[in-house]
Amino acid sequence: MKQDVDAYIAAAPKEAQPLLRQLRALIKGAAPKADERISYGMPHYDYHGRLIYFAAFKNHVGVYPGGYADKYPELKPYMSGKGTYRFPLDQPLPTALIRRYVKNRVKENEAKAAPAAESSRPSRSAR
Repeated sequence: MKQDVDAYIAAAPKEAQPLLRQLRALIKGAAPKADERISYGMPHYDYHGRLIYFAAFKNHVGVYPGGYADKYPELKPYMSGKGTYRFPLDQPLPTALIRRYVKNRVKENEAKAAPAAESSRPSRSAR
């Protein structure tokens, strides 16, 4: 819910808030149909499945792509662990890379959802 994410950002360290707002706008722009909510205590975006989470910390903003971090080698310099990207507060976000990542995740989730939608339709002979 929008107000939950607003409250999350407002409660985050002041230094992190600009990056959080920018990240939120990036995600919403790249995935306008995604549901915005709080999950595991952090903002989460869902569209035909998990897209991305983010969280504020003292020195960085963490981005959690839900197990897909290693699929995007161009973001490797920001990797911290198996499924986490860390973006330092004193550096600009790599907006083009994040936008491309989110758009790719949207396409991946749509592709996974398409077979499920097809199999749930009645066959022509059943009509």
